[in-house]
Amino acid sequence: MTRIAIALTPHFADWECALLMAVARSYLQADVVTASPDGDAVVSMGGMRITSDLAYDVLDPAVFDALVIPGGLAWETEEAPDFTAHVQAFHAAGKVVAGICAAASVLAATGILNSVAHTGNSLASHKRQAAYRGEALYRDQPQAVSHAGVVTAPGSAPVTFTIEILKALDLWGAEAEAEIAAFSREHRS
Repeated sequence: MTRIAIALTPHFADWECALLMAVARSYLQADVVTASPDGDAVVSMGGMRITSDLAYDVLDPAVFDALVIPGGLAWETEEAPDFTAHVQAFHAAGKVVAGICAAASVLAATGILNSVAHTGNSLASHKRQAAYRGEALYRDQPQAVSHAGVVTAPGSAPVTFTIEILKALDLWGAEAEAEIAAFSREHRS
């Protein structure tokens, strides 16, 4: 069974991971586990109180197939957790690592975006990260980008973020496509 860890922070952007969690868990039978800094409950930007399954220090790439980090207000404060060790461990183990919105810049801060195509809210937000050297690989586009097991997206792209993560986990197929199509019909032009 595919296991996905969702790393939540206080004031995380609940809409950025909700579609992935619902489709992966309810329709594709993936095990979706939430983690918070200390394993305690966190409250999202929208006011949802989430009781986490575990603490960040238990996140282990030997146990999970993906580490997904939604954006949120915490990533733009001095209290933001340092996710470098987790991201690098998952990436080194060949696991999917995904960040959306401000969390794409969290990935930039770890240095893993220096060698893969990627996107985010803006190139400027990535360039504020000392370890970031991937400017030539930045894609200024509204959809998620997936390359070599790393998925990034601007905060406005939770649908393509979900699609690219499911593809990277080999969960993309007729059932996933049908569910995403139902949830994303309003985005068709």
